[in-house]
Amino acid sequence: MWQLAAGAAVVGLALAAGAVAAAGPWDSGQRKAERERVDAQSDVGGAHHEVGGAKRPAPAPSAPGVLAGLGAPATAPATASATTPAELAKLLAPLLGDPGLGAVRTASVVDVATGRQLYGKGAADPMTPASTIKIATSVAALLALGPDHRIPTTVVASKDGRTLTLVGGGDATLDKAGLGRLADRTARALRDRGTTTVRLTYDTSLYAGPGQHPIGPNGNIAPVSALMVGQGRIDDRTTGDAARTGDPAGDAARAFGRLLSERGIDSSAAPASGRPSAGSAPLAKVLSPPLSALVERALTTSDNDIAESLARQTAIAAGEEASFDGAARAVTRQLGKLKLPLTGAHFADGSGLSRADKISASLLTALLTRAADPAHPELRPVLTGLPVAGFSGTLQTRYGATSPGTGLVRAKTGTLSGVNALAGTVVAPDGRLLAFAFLAGSTPSVEAAQPALDRLAAALAS
Repeated sequence: MWQLAAGAAVVGLALAAGAVAAAGPWDSGQRKAERERVDAQSDVGGAHHEVGGAKRPAPAPSAPGVLAGLGAPATAPATASATTPAELAKLLAPLLGDPGLGAVRTASVVDVATGRQLYGKGAADPMTPASTIKIATSVAALLALGPDHRIPTTVVASKDGRTLTLVGGGDATLDKAGLGRLADRTARALRDRGTTTVRLTYDTSLYAGPGQHPIGPNGNIAPVSALMVGQGRIDDRTTGDAARTGDPAGDAARAFGRLLSERGIDSSAAPASGRPSAGSAPLAKVLSPPLSALVERALTTSDNDIAESLARQTAIAAGEEASFDGAARAVTRQLGKLKLPLTGAHFADGSGLSRADKISASLLTALLTRAADPAHPELRPVLTGLPVAGFSGTLQTRYGATSPGTGLVRAKTGTLSGVNALAGTVVAPDGRLLAFAFLAGSTPSVEAAQPALDRLAAALAS
């Protein structure tokens, strides 16, 4: 028996070593792949989320170990005692009183493992959340569609093969490279049929209602359309504020026509808007990245176009009209399935650009707690997509090299004129994972409000 046990142990160790090697490369216990992915992402996005080129801090210290070291006695004392709610209130109250947070501020801090609220100030009061509402949009989309869902962009051919229709599926991440792949597949299929001349149309009927966001033309978001390329950006930037086209679908169709021409397919006539004719059949398609990746990108870079796409995809899955109003109903219904505190919540859009959006600090911490719940693994991208303080996304240049929150705070930012918010997770000194939400209204300036919010989150890590 001892030989069998020893052999099994050796095999187990070998398999574990193989799994570690396959997951690598490793750097001081951290996978480089995640760091490289973060480095590849831009650090701007959304409204007023632009950041400068401040020097990035040195790697943050690791949080206290969650598991005791092998051979340590089971009764070994904890390295830090848990902060009580009274102590937490004493710590946070002065920071929450910072005049940089304006006249109205609310807060919620929750122990993720137990769901117990450790601190609250106006936690149930509905507030304008700005981009922190993307947490709610993401949770709803993942619940409705699952993390593996991909959004198609399709080309269908008429029965006689003479008319092509480019059908938008709502992929707000479709770029020039993706449109090029679709043109490759389309041209190959047409040549196999002996077709070299076609008429091109495009279909955006999947979405309904007004495409223009209520804030009007704005560099932070393109008109919401089921068909767009490069998020309707007129320049080569891929994130952040940029000039946008007023006709993203038409521009995408015209670009597709040029790509077909380069591949020997004549579609010289200007493409027209229209639905596929009866008897049309799919000819080629490309798919978006998985929904999990879309959620992570929307949260990390505060991407408004992706957020609105997620809201409409949720509406479609729920059988609602794919419009601002239909998305609001669908998101509310999905979140209701989680038994969350929705009193006073209102989802005027999916991105948080609307001041009509309302959400409470307690709802945000409840969403984050659900995302960490082992019963809801489909929601985990909501946590992995949160920017890391001092390292990625809209938090890349916030928190200094000496801040206790650097590397330990992961949070979604929210910024509109007079509105600032921060909601996410942090590892406390005692090893607990805390979810927090701090929402401030009537703030005097971004320069005053953001450091005050960062000090609140950093205090939870110190």
